[in-house]
Amino acid sequence: MQSLKHHFLMAMPHLEDPNFAGSLSYLCDHDDNGTMGVIVNHPLDITLDALFEQLELEADESPHGNAPVYYGGPVHKDRGFILHRGASEDWDSSIQVAEDIALTTSMDMLQALAAGKGPKQFLVCLGCAGWEAGQLEHELMDNAWLTVEGRADILFEVPPEQRLSAAAGILGIDLNLMSREAGHS
Repeated sequence: MQSLKHHFLMAMPHLEDPNFAGSLSYLCDHDDNGTMGVIVNHPLDITLDALFEQLELEADESPHGNAPVYYGGPVHKDRGFILHRGASEDWDSSIQVAEDIALTTSMDMLQALAAGKGPKQFLVCLGCAGWEAGQLEHELMDNAWLTVEGRADILFEVPPEQRLSAAAGILGIDLNLMSREAGHS
């Protein structure tokens, strides 16, 4: 099995699951035990300022207050998952996903962001996406998804509403031109 860690997972147009329709997920872990990632193109109607306030974090010095918080997926919706550039060893509860991308789930990262410190490029997601062992592979065989290697520029520099089409563009595909009907040839 080829690992899909550090890959984008693009929902095909016919995928109607409300949790994933029109989504671009970034896969942070993929092995024989299953797959975990975060949806990176569905901002919620909440900013970091509101999240800081809810968590009672002093954020007067934070330049990040207007940053959106993203719907990361239907699993652990009450937990924060912060995808960011940089090294994982700088933070508690953090894993290195790619050379310059890490995923952190600890409060120290949110405290740093509230204080105006921490990484310059990040996405704060509530919840994550998860698949049991073999589940994602089955869904890929059913043409529910396309995959392509992840890129930090798409995650952190492309506006959220353009991320899915930018990822598909790596493959030379326009998802808007694809049929909503799946099939095998």
